[in-house]
Amino acid sequence: MPGISLYTLSVWVLPLVIAITFHEAAHGFVAYRLGDNTAWNLGRVSFNPLRHIDAFGTVILPGILLLSHAPFLFGYAKPVPVNFRNLNHPRIDMVWVALAGPATNILLALLAASAFHGLGLVPGAGAQWVADNLKNALIINVILAVFNMLPIPPLDGGRVAVGLLPRVLAAPLSRLEPYGLLILIGGLLLLPMLGRQLDLNLDVISTIVKTVTGCVIQFLLLVTGNI
Repeated sequence: MPGISLYTLSVWVLPLVIAITFHEAAHGFVAYRLGDNTAWNLGRVSFNPLRHIDAFGTVILPGILLLSHAPFLFGYAKPVPVNFRNLNHPRIDMVWVALAGPATNILLALLAASAFHGLGLVPGAGAQWVADNLKNALIINVILAVFNMLPIPPLDGGRVAVGLLPRVLAAPLSRLEPYGLLILIGGLLLLPMLGRQLDLNLDVISTIVKTVTGCVIQFLLLVTGNI
């Protein structure tokens, strides 16, 4: 593949696949524990990445971003199906199901940061490969957690907001779900393009994600004794 090495792929795609797989499996597991067995019956409560990988979102899109030297790496998996009406307490349990994915990513990021202390046990040149995987696992998992917590349905943060806000605010927010992807594309791509034409910085979503991601990474490195 021109412009990118197998080494680069292995230290970016591997942690991305793991992060996405655990994220989706966590949604399904918490939903199962709270009364909905939809994902469980479909075999989606699994750490087997093949059950969660979306050919475009998990492989092709991150590869394109790597090849184009994009300032960020992004991907997604097949969403885990959840029938919220089957949950024991649909409104609040929806919040726990939604939080499960980002919380799992933060836990994985914490484990990656902690594992830096064990690099001295890795022999030879393998230490650099492990270090790069751990660094990228830290970055990817925090980005996934922060991005997914944006309060825009169908992102996890949108579902959390719908579950916690008063119904007078939750109802109109929930109605945005069919348009959530368009809102994200507008905020991530179209609005910044317009801003460049007007000589304004309208890259609001990316700025928020980068700022919060940086703060969370610094906090995790601090609590794990890396800084």
